[in-house]
This record gives sequence, structure tokens and C-alpha cells, in this order.
Amino acid sequence: MVKLFVLLIMFYSSTSVASAPTSWQFGFPSPATEIMEAVVKSHSFVTSVMIAVMLFVWALLAYVVFRFRKSKVKNISKTNHNILLEIVWFVIPMIIVGVLAFKNAELIKLQEKVPKADITLKVIGRQWYWSYQYPEYQSVSFDSYIKEKDDFSEGDLKLFSVDNNVVLPINTNVRLQVTAGDVIHSWGIPAFGVKIDAIPGRLNEAWFNVKKPGIYYGQCYELCGQGHGFMPIVVEAVSKEDFSKWIKNKKLVS
Repeated sequence: MVKLFVLLIMFYSSTSVASAPTSWQFGFPSPATEIMEAVVKSHSFVTSVMIAVMLFVWALLAYVVFRFRKSKVKNISKTNHNILLEIVWFVIPMIIVGVLAFKNAELIKLQEKVPKADITLKVIGRQWYWSYQYPEYQSVSFDSYIKEKDDFSEGDLKLFSVDNNVVLPINTNVRLQVTAGDVIHSWGIPAFGVKIDAIPGRLNEAWFNVKKPGIYYGQCYELCGQGHGFMPIVVEAVSKEDFSKWIKNKKLVS
């Protein structure tokens, strides 16, 4: 019952509007990309199938327990094989598994097939901070460290805010290139539906297209040492005009 209760909460809370984590939050944050929308739909579909199968099995068990209890059964059947029944309970699960596999293959294809990119963001994981580069804008690069409590400004979140936010334009295909300079890290933002390993000597790729402006939070998702819990990620999605202004300011500073 506890498992069913948790699954139901996750199902109905998957439309949460918060892009930052909140106390007692269940389920996913509000999707900000096409990929995350597909993830939420896939999760809801799989959860619905799981609940339907579970309820069917419970109903079947209840029927068998009450219908064939000792006081009701006078003549015990000696049948030990039923070809039709064996075919049914083999074919139906295979169909369910096939449908689930097909739906998840569609999601994987969407995640893995990188479309033509408008901008590239290169991420380098380090112990214990992130370095960012914008290859199309040669002079724009910076490091991003967790903010200390003494440096907080209004709206900052403990263990999530950083000194330099990643700034990206909305409605733009972003190619994400991720690597590491020391040990394995993992860069991810739940609202984007993106989580990708940062491995030394290897360049992994993903993509996303942020649909609405806002501030989106993530973390390092690979245990990388004592500073693992202090590698937050903050992406600020802005209009294309504001992004151009930000790039110009960054060039002037560098």
C-alpha cells in the first residue's frame, strides 16, 4: 500500500510548477524542454500500466482466495496444465513489455539524436566546481563555484546558488558538450530532462531547447569526492536579446 501511495503521489505531482526544489516535493519539476515533457509523459504512462497490472493481480488474487476457499470447493480438479491459459499469460505480458519498450525507445531517440545546434555549451567538471565555455564566442568562459552564505543575495538558495550562472537563450537548440578535468562528474538539470556523465578524456554530447525563461537548478549527480555535494548548477534562460547583451558584457569583462 505504501508503494502504491508513493506512485500515485508521483503521478499526480508531475506537473509541479517549481523549477527549484521545494520542501516535501514529490515527482518532477515543471518541464522546461521538449525532452522533459516526453520524460514526464513516459513516466506517467509506465506508472499507469504498473498500477493497472497491480490492481488486476490484486483483484485476481482476491477472487481466487474467496471463490476457491475450502468451504466452497467440494470437488478438487486434477488438471495441471491448460494450454490456452499458458499461452495467454505468456502473450499478454509480452505485449505489455513490447509497448513499454517501444515507448521508451522513442524517448531515447529524442534524447540521443542531436538536432542542428544554434549554440554550443561546453561543460568541464572539476573538483569541485564547473567550468563553462561558449565555443562560438571565443573569449567567453568562466568558472562557477557554489555561493557561500555570506555572499547570498535575495532569492538565493542554500547549496544551490552559484557565483556565475550559465546564461542561455530560450527557443534555441543548445548542443551540450561535457567532459571532466580530473574524476568522473555528472551534469544534470531535472527541468531539462538532461543528465550526462562528465568523463576525463571523453566528450559526451546531449541537447536541449528551453521553452520558457527562468532560473533552473541542478547538481553533480556522480559521487566525485568530498566536495561532491557542493557542485550546484544554475542555468538562467533569457530572451535572445538579453542573451546577446550578456555575451557583449562578458566579452568586455574578459
